[in-house]
Amino acid sequence: MTEQAYCLPRTTYFDLAPETGGDPYRIFLFRPAVEAPVGGWPLLVMTDGNANFPFAFASLVTQAPYPSGTGVDWGVIAAIGYPTDDPYDAMRRAWDLGPPPVKSYPPYVEGGPPVRIGGSGELLAFIDKQLLPRLAEVVLLDATRRSLFGHSFGGLFTLYALFEKPDLFANWIAASPTIYWEGSEILKNEALRQTVAGNEVMLHLSAGEYEGEELAPFQYLNEDAAVRLVRKKAERTVALAQEMADRLDGAADGIRTQFELFAGETHMSVVGPAVNRAIGIAFRRPNS
Repeated sequence: MTEQAYCLPRTTYFDLAPETGGDPYRIFLFRPAVEAPVGGWPLLVMTDGNANFPFAFASLVTQAPYPSGTGVDWGVIAAIGYPTDDPYDAMRRAWDLGPPPVKSYPPYVEGGPPVRIGGSGELLAFIDKQLLPRLAEVVLLDATRRSLFGHSFGGLFTLYALFEKPDLFANWIAASPTIYWEGSEILKNEALRQTVAGNEVMLHLSAGEYEGEELAPFQYLNEDAAVRLVRKKAERTVALAQEMADRLDGAADGIRTQFELFAGETHMSVVGPAVNRAIGIAFRRPNS
């Protein structure tokens, strides 16, 4: 028996370095095999591309062939990751997805470099000024049907980007956003958010059931159960996301919100359901 490497059909990747300097991003790209519609394809941009792209690919290719049954049509996925085989690059994602101001934290491991956050503005500029134009060069896209998805720190980045440039995407999908980070400093960005200039945009917030004030049943068996429970109650991931959705829904600045709780899911297991929901939002069949 001869084993061979396997790749996901219709997928490619390319590395793109910021014009302002720094290490390149790895962009994972899926383009449908069929001809683009007259107005161009809808686009889903994702953070944590190494981890999230396979979920998105599987969700789209199993649903888009059956639009009348799933409500999902074809579209383009562009996931922003890093030149690594690991699902996450912890150091780079901390900088890219952690909103300003710039701050440093102790190393992840003893003797390692300090962890820095505060680069979200740079990543947002990269998406706006480099990534979107580059994608438009290689595939026909509908600029009115763009969506952004992020989970955890990526969800926090999604909120930051929404409050900074609300017209950049039509749908903003923030799963398990770390709203609590730095004393919920993102709420300052919310308070100073920009008004949507064009059509109303949609913010979908979500979290897993076991990101609230209860652990998953198996987690109570862990040695760190007590510490984990205290941390979860301080983070208030579910409550803060729900509160933001309630606060922003119907606001005069053109943001419509939804909140969804995924039953039975933890902070990490919720990635699959959350990405699946992002596919349903980004590539929703018209009139479905």
